[in-house]
Amino acid sequence: MSTASGLNALAHCIDSMWAPRADPVSAALAAEGIRALNTGLPLVVSEPADLDGREHVLYGAYLAGMAFASAGAGLHHKICHVLGGMYDLPHAQTHAVVLPYVLALNGPHAPEADERIAGAFGSAGALSGLQALRKRLDAPTALADHGMPEDGIPAAAGAVLASVPAGNPAAVTLETVTRLLHAAWQGADPE
Repeated sequence: MSTASGLNALAHCIDSMWAPRADPVSAALAAEGIRALNTGLPLVVSEPADLDGREHVLYGAYLAGMAFASAGAGLHHKICHVLGGMYDLPHAQTHAVVLPYVLALNGPHAPEADERIAGAFGSAGALSGLQALRKRLDAPTALADHGMPEDGIPAAAGAVLASVPAGNPAAVTLETVTRLLHAAWQGADPE
């Protein structure tokens, strides 16, 4: 649960980089949140009672909440809330699974945000930094593992398309959302 919940907090940070009200302050809070979560989550997974790890994760989650409250909900959260509402999927696990797919979609179209995310992970690329952390945490990988029916993808894609936030960095079409959801359902490589 710590892994999925921590990745949900991380999703708040990453979504805050390009959400409708994103600004330099929310981006700074989000980047610091990513750094703290990237440090703390592996410690919590390897030693659940480790107070240093928990402190980093709590700090990162707090910053994630502050950034998200300021920037608003981006595409990632819109997708996850549609999926949770339509198919009663577990909240944290759904966010943990969908995050790399939205980062793979939006990152190349938001180079400053992508660079800031990569820097917060201490990696050459935002997606590679996220994927390295996910591997260390043995993170959830497929919506199918959490109850998402494959035949529900078309209805979910239509509902997501109706809620795409204005100003999303990448163009979002029914085909784009359908491909993203199918990849997340399978747990395919987001790259």
